[in-house]
Amino acid sequence: MEAFVKSEIKNNIAEISFGTPKSNSLPGEILNLLAETIILEAQKKEVKAILLQSYGEKAFCAGASFDELLEISDIETSKDFFGGFAKVLNSMRHCGKIVVVRVQGKTTGGGVGIACAADYCFATEEASLALTELNLGIGPFVIGPYVERKIGKSQFIAMTLDTEFRSAQWALLHNIYHSVASDIQEMDKNIQQFLTQLSGRSEEALALIKKIAWEGTEDFNQMTPARVHMSASLILEKSAKENIEKIKERLRKKS
Repeated sequence: MEAFVKSEIKNNIAEISFGTPKSNSLPGEILNLLAETIILEAQKKEVKAILLQSYGEKAFCAGASFDELLEISDIETSKDFFGGFAKVLNSMRHCGKIVVVRVQGKTTGGGVGIACAADYCFATEEASLALTELNLGIGPFVIGPYVERKIGKSQFIAMTLDTEFRSAQWALLHNIYHSVASDIQEMDKNIQQFLTQLSGRSEEALALIKKIAWEGTEDFNQMTPARVHMSASLILEKSAKENIEKIKERLRKKS
């Protein structure tokens, strides 16, 4: 499978899908394309909401592409890469349309950020999540404001430090997920019912709900450059590259 981002409009809902071969991990090109697609679809008059989903029935998103992280050798390239995650999250926040996210399986790192940037998030019982950036030698700095907004600073720091997976039920109790289904079929049924309702709602009312949903996040714009620089500089360290190689080797042995 080649990496892709595609979209189509169904019943006033823009369905945006992305996929990459390695557990839907995200290289820079796909991050930029995803951000652009969200903004372009949201600008269409007929679109009342956006459904953001990934390929397959296993992992929702494994965060940053390890292959691309290993190739980064200078600070500007690194900032461009981590800035890609910021672009996706900012596009979700600024697009003016309700963004619904579908999480079918495990998600880590930047994928957790996407779930937390959703206005409404559906998941299955298999959709456990973890912030694993510290294992690489960096931290969830770019996505941090979005995660902290949902679960609070204490829980965010705990997730960052222990890097352990939390269950879907934990995510439901801590405001990341809003609906957890027993399997994908039940989740998709719930999503379609929800989107059918949204498609019949007032466009003006939805726009105002989107606006108030993100009140108080204006400082995210000022925070982002410094957060991008934190990750961008740390990933250039020799120890970070070695950590990534070790993790890749463990994953190869598992598969």
